[in-house]
Amino acid sequence: MLDSSGIRKVFDLAATMTDPISLAIGQPDFDVPQQAKDRAIEAIRLGRNKYTQTQGNADLLAEVADRCREEFNWEDDRGYLIASGVSGALVLAMLTLIDPGDEVVFTDPYFVMYSHLTRLAGGTPVPVDTYPSFRPDAGRIADAITDKTRLLLINSPCNPTGAVYTSEELADIAAIAAKRDLLVISDEIYDHFCYDGPFNSIANIYDNTIVMRGFSKSYAMTGWRVAWCAGPKPIIEKMTMLQQYSFVCAPSIAQDAALTALGLDMSAQQSAYKKKRDMVFDSLSGPFGLVKPEGAFYAFVPAPGGDAESFVAKAIASNVLVIPGEVFSRSNTHFRLSYATSDEKLAKGLEILTSLA
Repeated sequence: MLDSSGIRKVFDLAATMTDPISLAIGQPDFDVPQQAKDRAIEAIRLGRNKYTQTQGNADLLAEVADRCREEFNWEDDRGYLIASGVSGALVLAMLTLIDPGDEVVFTDPYFVMYSHLTRLAGGTPVPVDTYPSFRPDAGRIADAITDKTRLLLINSPCNPTGAVYTSEELADIAAIAAKRDLLVISDEIYDHFCYDGPFNSIANIYDNTIVMRGFSKSYAMTGWRVAWCAGPKPIIEKMTMLQQYSFVCAPSIAQDAALTALGLDMSAQQSAYKKKRDMVFDSLSGPFGLVKPEGAFYAFVPAPGGDAESFVAKAIASNVLVIPGEVFSRSNTHFRLSYATSDEKLAKGLEILTSLA
C-alpha cells in the first residue's frame, strides 16, 4: 500500500505556517533562466501547444542523442525518450521492467520514490546499508543480489546524502552488474551539482545502463515536468509505448524550453550552491558530526541521540522545516536538510538547528 510522501506532508505543513524557514523541499531557489522562459513564451505564441510525438520533440531528441554519443562514446543504436520528469521516467521504467516478485537493489539512504515505485510495480525493494559514510560498498551490494534481482538502481549525486560516487566505486558496481548481466538505472538528476570533483556516470563504463537526467534541478524547471532517458533500445521502446498510454508525452512547451536550456551556462548557480554547501558543513560538522556532502543540495545530518523524530519535532516547533530520515531510509537516526534556499534563510535556519543540538 502506498502512503503519502513524508516530504509532501512537510510541504503541506509549510503552507499552514507563517513564514517558516523551509529547509525541506528539493526545489532550487533560483528562477528558470530567462532564455528558457522566452523560448516557452515564443512556443505558445507560435501555437506549439499540441501533443508532440510520444517519444518527444525531434529536435530535443536529436540534441540529447548527440550529447550522449559524445559523453558516453556510444556508437551503437540506443533508445531515447523525453519523459515527464525523471520521476515520470522512473514510473515508466518500473512498470515496464518489474514483475511481481522481482527485486530492485539500491543503496540506503535513498530517494523516497524508489521503494514506493518498486512496490507499485509488484516488486520487492532491497535497500543496501551505506551508513555511516554513505559510500557504496561493493561487497554489500553483491551480497544483496539474488536470482530474483531485476535491476540495480543508483543515484549519484545522491538524494538525500549528497554523496557523489567516484569512478572507482562506479567501476566496482559495474563489475557486479556485469556478472549477472543486470540492468542498471542511473538517476543523474543532480549531475550539474558536484562540488569537489567532476561528475562520473556509470554509462561511461557499463553499456547495460539507462541514464535519466532532467531539467528540474539544473535549470529550476521543477513545475515544467521534462526530462530525458537513454539506454538499450528495446527497453526504451517499451517505456515509450507505456508513455503513449499514460503521460502521452512530456509537455510540449517545456520541451521547447528544455532545448534552449541545454545550451545555457549554469556555472554561477552551481558556484552559489557550493557556497551554500560549505555554509552547511561549516555549521553542522562540529555539533552534529555531519559527513560532508559532495553534491546535490542536501545534507543528511545525524540527529542528536540518534532520534530524528524527536529532533525534527523540536526544529519544526522552532519554525525550521526539515525531513526525518525514515522518509529516506530504514533507519531514523538522521534528518535531511535542503540548502536550496536563500543564504539569509539558510544562515538563520542553521543558527536555530545548531542551538538545538
